Amino acid sequence: MQDMGRDYRIIGFLCNWCSYGGADAAGVARFSQPTDLRIIRVPCSGRVDPMFVAKALLSGADGVLVSGCHPRDCHYSEGNFYARRRLEMLRRFLPIMGVNEGRFEYIWVSASEGSRWRDMVTSFTEKIHALGPMPRMAEPVRTMCQLSGMLGQSLAQPDMGAEPLSDRQVQTVLSGEPRLPDWSKPPRVEPRADALLSASDIAGLADKEENGHGR
Repeated sequence: MQDMGRDYRIIGFLCNWCSYGGADAAGVARFSQPTDLRIIRVPCSGRVDPMFVAKALLSGADGVLVSGCHPRDCHYSEGNFYARRRLEMLRRFLPIMGVNEGRFEYIWVSASEGSRWRDMVTSFTEKIHALGPMPRMAEPVRTMCQLSGMLGQSLAQPDMGAEPLSDRQVQTVLSGEPRLPDWSKPPRVEPRADALLSASDIAGLADKEENGHGR
């Protein structure tokens, strides 16, 4: 049920160079805006670790908004590409944490887009009011530890130009399928050309070892 009569706790991580300027432009223009948003200014959207968002939600925030420069307009060239990959992956894990994915959003707003900032913040705030207060989590610390491990596997080698992981890749991470080599069979070692023993000598020694004659 939508409740616009009270303020909700919405955390906003804003890029210093674009989105923070857009929010400031909206204020200078005296646009009417919701008062639910608490802004945290960061150097770049790429600096926003997914665990910042998770911790805010699990600690009682009703919603989290991340806003940065438009793609290809980042002050640090590629920071928002890093942000997009990480935050899109986080969105897929939110339902597993028991969090409605509608409580999180990331957007792009430039310093000159005061009206866009107002519209995006108003829309997101209305969505949070429709969802209601964030339910309290039973074991937030344990949930954060599990999420940190899953995200660590998923983003171990971030590729800024890559598309988000496929559903199958996500399921692989969640199922905990091992990525180690199969050690059930011993690796085959090829002898060097200058080795003192020939391949046949090595095979003979291996047979003796298996039969207990090599001790």
